[in-house]
Amino acid sequence: MSTLYQISTSSALVEGVYSGSVCSSVLLEHGDFGLGTFENLEGEMVILNGEIYQVAETVHHRTDDFLVPFAAITHFRAKSSFEIDNVACLKGIELACDQQRISDNLFYALRLDAIFETIDARAVHSVPRSTRLLDAAKTQLEFHFENIEGTLVGFWSPRYSSSFSVPGYHLHFISKDRTKGGHLLDCSARKLKGRVQVLSEYDIRLPDTGAFLTTNLSKDPASDLAKTE
Repeated sequence: MSTLYQISTSSALVEGVYSGSVCSSVLLEHGDFGLGTFENLEGEMVILNGEIYQVAETVHHRTDDFLVPFAAITHFRAKSSFEIDNVACLKGIELACDQQRISDNLFYALRLDAIFETIDARAVHSVPRSTRLLDAAKTQLEFHFENIEGTLVGFWSPRYSSSFSVPGYHLHFISKDRTKGGHLLDCSARKLKGRVQVLSEYDIRLPDTGAFLTTNLSKDPASDLAKTE
């Protein structure tokens, strides 16, 4: 219950490797809580309570079996919880979550529930093969929601993990009615309840076919990841 399972790497995502390599049914064998994306960046993935949601211009509940290019998932079993009032921005949430982390060298799963005063989010959409993530982000969809109840699903990863994970906080939003969502850019809330799980095991499933085998993944993706986040 302390394992984070991941398909592919952040460096591959940055370099435009978006071909699916693992079936979604296999992904769900490894957890019930997570995030990711879809083939050719066709939307943001939110996994909550064992269900997969595809967020693009609209939200689709995916019950079919499809290939996944990049995702991270765990069996969410919170070890600690906290509440904060009057959250003015995402930075305030991050500072509160920082207090729950016992080390900067471990990984964490984070579930944050609230009635949000505001949510700013984005969603990537389908791009040509091999389009680098930084270029794809220039045409992303952006959303602004107000007075909306929902959940932030995400992870915190150490700085040293930038070649295979997204360092720092990586959060996706899904509304309670499952009609709105996206990759979180900023938010505010009157009261927020957070739950945290420490993850000390990391299991990465690398693609063994396609562009992953020939793409140059030797570059440090940290700078490009920071720009797209």
